[in-house]
Amino acid sequence: MITKEIILRLHELSIIEYGGSHGLRAEGSLESAIARPYQTFGGEDLYPTVYEKAAAMGESVIMNHPFVDGNKRTGFLAMLAVLEEGGLKLISSKEKTYQTVIDISTGSKTTEEIVEWLKANCKPI
Repeated sequence: MITKEIILRLHELSIIEYGGSHGLRAEGSLESAIARPYQTFGGEDLYPTVYEKAAAMGESVIMNHPFVDGNKRTGFLAMLAVLEEGGLKLISSKEKTYQTVIDISTGSKTTEEIVEWLKANCKPI
């Protein structure tokens, strides 16, 4: 399970590597984003597959804007962390990945579309 500590570390590494402002803007938004992929209803996972969990995590971190800066980068890294935890690696080109992250941030891609993109662009580790 991807924890708050992992996401905070991913954010820190992203800011160190690529620049921007450090800081958590909305702790509740981060906690909500982290909880989303692991939600259940009636004892059933709402996001049962690794692809669905990764999509939900990435989309939530990107859209909830929990950080002062670096939300898209951190959301993308969180998505990769979920995939890796599930034994998968993203193999998409930098250009397609960049466009997908931008599409997520503008709301142009639905969760289902993100899931389909991940299915088409991942392979087992």
